[in-house]
Amino acid sequence: MRRLSQESGRASRARHGAPFLWRVALVGLALACPPSGPQPPALGPEPELRVGLSVGAASVRLGGDGELFVTDDANGTPVGAVKAGSVWIVIPDSTGGLVLQRPDGTRTERHAGISAVNVSEGRFAMANGRRYRGRVNVIRDRSGVTLINRVPVESYLAGVLAQEMGPRRSEEREALLAQAVVARTFALRNRGRWEAQGFDATADTRDQVYLGADAESQQVWEAIHATAGEVVRYQGRVIDAYYHAACGGRTAAVEDVFRSAQKQPYLRSVSDLDRTGHAYCERSPRFQWREEWDATTLRTILTRTLATVMPIGGDGLQPIADVTVTRTTGSGRVAELRVVFAHGDVRIAGPDVRTVLRPAADRLLTSAAFRLFVTKDGSVVGRLVAQGSGAGHGVGLCQWGAIGRAQAGQHYRDILATYFPGTTVGRLY
Repeated sequence: MRRLSQESGRASRARHGAPFLWRVALVGLALACPPSGPQPPALGPEPELRVGLSVGAASVRLGGDGELFVTDDANGTPVGAVKAGSVWIVIPDSTGGLVLQRPDGTRTERHAGISAVNVSEGRFAMANGRRYRGRVNVIRDRSGVTLINRVPVESYLAGVLAQEMGPRRSEEREALLAQAVVARTFALRNRGRWEAQGFDATADTRDQVYLGADAESQQVWEAIHATAGEVVRYQGRVIDAYYHAACGGRTAAVEDVFRSAQKQPYLRSVSDLDRTGHAYCERSPRFQWREEWDATTLRTILTRTLATVMPIGGDGLQPIADVTVTRTTGSGRVAELRVVFAHGDVRIAGPDVRTVLRPAADRLLTSAAFRLFVTKDGSVVGRLVAQGSGAGHGVGLCQWGAIGRAQAGQHYRDILATYFPGTTVGRLY
């Protein structure tokens, strides 16, 4: 809003601060002498995003808080109208198509795909009990049906931001604006990644958590409007906009974290320390953390996770003699982990460390920035302790760091320039 008010003031001075004839002369000069140098690309229309809400489902429940108009997605032929408060069920048929079952149990003819949109003003389409903007589509897949939400990018972001950063205080607004730009950049950069399944993005942590219209808030929409169409670019190209919860004081270089990632100048390791030497992200509840494994738990976890990187015989995992960090990255994260057995050892590369050394079967290690402490029971490990900092992979925008920087008075563009060095922010549409 500050930028808009400044621009408005400049426009007002241009309108009232010069005589009329002088202003006419200036306009004529501008027309005669067009600006030199490269010009920014023309702004395009707002893109649409296809969000895969579920894959392989046995059925999909369609309804709405207003009337839902249903058509055949292949040819646009009307199928029927689902009245407000009513539910029709989309199910696969034996011939590879879809049919809709009405509340009275009757079924429609076969359709290759289904498209539904709410035609009541201010209302939403509903699928499986959740409200969505735009339209919902149902297509057949190999094991059932796929549910897709076709939605403008800005409306998609409204269903993402609250999950990624949560409600923020007024002094933290710039962090939410930075997150809005990064989430938009991520969505557009990865658009079409799931094309083989018929959509652009998943609705879970494989991309960005998206919960539709039920997750929206006024604060989120204000952040979206304030940054409308803005993305992060490097040398004119939309960047790979990684982000994570807390870096622990220094972000990670992308090539150290993701096995197939190419080294990028804007995804190098950067400091997250302020002038006093404190990390901006130290406000995070997971800025410092500790995990502990006893001998039995460690053996159970590694038996399951090491099976993906080494053969384990029928007698199970050998006794674990030691676990050590043998190499670290420039940002201080573990680049190689060595697990020593009674006979031999195995080395775990940095990108796999959080997956292998899990605190529990259903949870990754909080981050790869940690130190290990081993207590021996004779010749084997009796207890293993990891003390670490930060949460997440550590690449790109540090969300808690952005919050700390916003509290310190930094503008969202400056925050983004810090975490993505050498980049610029500008409107794409």
